[in-house]
Amino acid sequence: MGRTRPGAGVTVRHRFAPLALFLLPIAVQIAGYWPGLITWDSIRQYDQALSGDYDDWHPPVMEWLWSKLILIQPGTAPMLIVQLVLFWGGFLGLAAWCLKERRHISFAGVFAVALLPVPLALLGAILKDSLMAGALLSAAALIVWRERLGLWATAIGIGLLVFAATLRFNAWPACLPLLLALLPASAIRTLPRFILSTLVGLAVLVAAMPVANRLLGAKRSGVELSLIIFDLSGITRFSGENQFPDTGVANPVAVNQRCYSPVKWDNYSFWARDPCPITFYDIDDAFQDTHQSPVRWWLSAIAAHPLAYLQHRAGHYNINARLFVTDDIAIDRPVPKDAPPNDWGFHIPGTVAQRWIDGAALAAAPTPLNWPIVWMALALGVLLAWPEGTALPLAASALLYGLSYFPTSVSAEMRYHLWTIIAAGLALAFAADAMVQRRVPLGRWLKLGAPPAFVALLCAAARLAG
Repeated sequence: MGRTRPGAGVTVRHRFAPLALFLLPIAVQIAGYWPGLITWDSIRQYDQALSGDYDDWHPPVMEWLWSKLILIQPGTAPMLIVQLVLFWGGFLGLAAWCLKERRHISFAGVFAVALLPVPLALLGAILKDSLMAGALLSAAALIVWRERLGLWATAIGIGLLVFAATLRFNAWPACLPLLLALLPASAIRTLPRFILSTLVGLAVLVAAMPVANRLLGAKRSGVELSLIIFDLSGITRFSGENQFPDTGVANPVAVNQRCYSPVKWDNYSFWARDPCPITFYDIDDAFQDTHQSPVRWWLSAIAAHPLAYLQHRAGHYNINARLFVTDDIAIDRPVPKDAPPNDWGFHIPGTVAQRWIDGAALAAAPTPLNWPIVWMALALGVLLAWPEGTALPLAASALLYGLSYFPTSVSAEMRYHLWTIIAAGLALAFAADAMVQRRVPLGRWLKLGAPPAFVALLCAAARLAG
């Protein structure tokens, strides 16, 4: 029998001792947001988790999961624990691998991303975006451990990605690069195999949400109308021609002129404080009464007025990604702070730790840390400078997911870009470490830094001009 080398255990303990650094942000986050900050979205989800009567406005898979957690402990705490286990488990997995491989720059980068205030605050709120980010982080950690864990890492990682894809209909651009990175090398070694793996993975991820919704018996809510209505309102605004179905509103072009906002679609929603006369329910009824397909109507409007559609989409995405804006806080509060009124009295106590995190998130709002377009530019820089190793799938995931909101976004909330911020930051950490080790020429560093620096300067100039 072999003997353990004297001092080996001490060496291992010393090597992984820096993981204790993560105890600080974990403790601060738990102290600030325990037992979980409920939001307007999660109030509706908790109610459906209690009743078992699901609709598809919010992901039924999350409501089903919550219904099982309620059997253990009612309230928000079990769901918060799931989010935190996935989130911090992913960070610790990545950090442990960095220490094992003696990638000290990567470790420092992973730790720095874990300290970002906006993700810390958003992960304290019960949100599908937070749960999805946790699942993606854990899957990313399994990528770096795949060689050691083998097929177990691949199977569990793909399971996490399919789960993430059930939480947002546009999650697949974030999931696909990570899925390909989890596959055995033989599955993507040649171009035909890579294309086949991509197509199969794409089909699985795109189908994940509708299949899960069908299996859970979720009722139709018309959630897709939020995007359709927002785009019809934008095309009407910029074309000067009515694109809505007949809802009985006189002069809809003039009415829409007063209702339309490039920030979000909410003026047409059923929760609007001052609702537009052109309402969600009226449009839904109009489509159903005339047996018209909303999707076909929407696509026809885009085809008839492509420039008006692009003008509307570009104006909204500019705000969504925080490019040429003058007041970041005026767009939307970057993170939730207080629980809305709810039937169960769920709230967080408002501790010093929460004030620290919330204050830091607000302070970051007018800086590049809170400009999603800069993080997307950073991901592009990584892809230009170091499209290799772990940095490649993380950067591709961050950029594709951020860009997916150009055609799909209906609001400008920072939570939409939670994963883009995390993944781009991690991609930078792994790319910079590898580039230092390989001693790459200055040109590669310029490729890495030029896109985010240029975009950050544009953003700053817009704010100074405003």
